[in-house]
Amino acid sequence: MEYFLTEEQQMIKELAARIAEERVKPVAAELDEKEEFPWEIMSILAEADLFRVWVPEEYGGLGGGVFEQALVVEELSKACSGVAVSYAASGLGAFPILLYGSEEQKNRYMPDIASGKRLAAFALTEADAGSDVSAIATTAVKDGDDYVLNGTKQWITNAGDAEIYVVIAVTDKSKGARGSSAFIVEKGTPGLSFGKKEKKLGIRASSTREVILENCRIPKENLLGREGLGFVVAMKTFDKTRPGIGAQAVGIAQGALDVAVNYARERVQFDQPISSFQGVQFMLADMATQTEAARALVYSAAKMADSGVGNISKAAAMAKLFASDVCMKVTVDAVQVLGGYGYMREYPVEKMMRDAKITQIYEGTNQIQRSIIALELVREAARKSRK
Repeated sequence: MEYFLTEEQQMIKELAARIAEERVKPVAAELDEKEEFPWEIMSILAEADLFRVWVPEEYGGLGGGVFEQALVVEELSKACSGVAVSYAASGLGAFPILLYGSEEQKNRYMPDIASGKRLAAFALTEADAGSDVSAIATTAVKDGDDYVLNGTKQWITNAGDAEIYVVIAVTDKSKGARGSSAFIVEKGTPGLSFGKKEKKLGIRASSTREVILENCRIPKENLLGREGLGFVVAMKTFDKTRPGIGAQAVGIAQGALDVAVNYARERVQFDQPISSFQGVQFMLADMATQTEAARALVYSAAKMADSGVGNISKAAAMAKLFASDVCMKVTVDAVQVLGGYGYMREYPVEKMMRDAKITQIYEGTNQIQRSIIALELVREAARKSRK
């Protein structure tokens, strides 16, 4: 489909696609097998200024937004989703600073994030607090001109490798979800440490670790916004980043579809390519249609997030939900098209299928996305009835 990208957007897409094809794809299987963080590729992306595409110009960026970031994430995900999420997670960690940081905080942290010199991470999830943000146990206690943080965050992408962390912690337990606040914590701060790198089903190149805070003392100037804004910071951040998960899902699906189509053209059975069999044709047609529909929804949600117009929470949830469900189905079907070969590690679709699953889980499970969508529908109906 034609999405009428601007000249600059087309250049960003083509540059990301070239890096994905030439630098990421050749090492994707090795990175997955060794579970190595892709530092060399992060450096390549930084040199290509791709960390700058979604950062405002006044903080060292190129002035793009969620849509431009989605273009990069999609292209990288076609080659390796582990690489793509390592890139995208820095945006997840930085958007809270862009949205709620003071000018001093933005000027201090964003130029290094935009240059790729320092990666960021977002520390929200805990062992007993995933979708239920009100169950967060990590605390931040005011002590003079400082806050002292204690608690453990779980399954944090880029943990240990990132240098800038936005941590959600409770400052007033009596207020439930509205009693949490957001803080910036830098790597190297005494009391900040990390757990072992988790062994995962997919996206193995990316780092997933615990973020451990033990009497971690930070200056009060590291508070984002004001006390009590933690829940809002998290939800508004997800409005900006969930389209990126959708883009990741679209990229994985497109990569799997491309492999399946090429295999179907080359694989001969009964003296003809299997692409001539109607059963395979219908599978490929459905895979292509579903992927394109997901792309259209993701692009629309990303542009809404940049414009600030419309029900962004609903659109972002829909994009993440639909694209990730499509991604899971398309990758499973790609393995089926390849048959026995699809199940083998020599072919990339088994990795794509493993990578696909997490898109239905992180940044809010798809069941949570459905709850968000339904809630927003009810709210919209209520507003209309009052007019």
